[in-house]
Amino acid sequence: MKITLIEVGKTESDYLKTGIDIYLKRISHYVPIKEVVIPALKNTSKLSEEQQKQKEGSSILSLLQPTDELILLDEKGEMFSSVAFARFVEKKMVAGSRNMVFVIGGPYGFSEEVYARANGKVSLSAMTFSHQMVRLLFVEQFYRAMTILKGEPYHHE
Repeated sequence: MKITLIEVGKTESDYLKTGIDIYLKRISHYVPIKEVVIPALKNTSKLSEEQQKQKEGSSILSLLQPTDELILLDEKGEMFSSVAFARFVEKKMVAGSRNMVFVIGGPYGFSEEVYARANGKVSLSAMTFSHQMVRLLFVEQFYRAMTILKGEPYHHE
């Protein structure tokens, strides 16, 4: 199985970029992972929130293959403990998913077309985090999931 992480807009802060890169490298020891950044929209002051979601959504959907398992990182998604998230990923692996695509959208969320295409939604917390911070939190949790599945000592219960 391969993992793709799609992000709308580039990561701005160097400390976040450094942390993300560390965890992407660690994850790559377990599964192939690719980070894809969709450029942030320009001149958004003339666009409604809905128009922005539509444009971002079109970009997201254009990157997908019909067999991709699309999981949205969304505040209304299912919340997991770290162990439960590891089991969620394991189930997808066992089910034969070839490519799991996780998407961190823009500031207004996703278009209805993206929600309709999604195979699931995951929430990292009941708290709200910046889209920049979510990137680091997600890759750390994905790495943690891999170590849980391999029985490695990174995660402590």
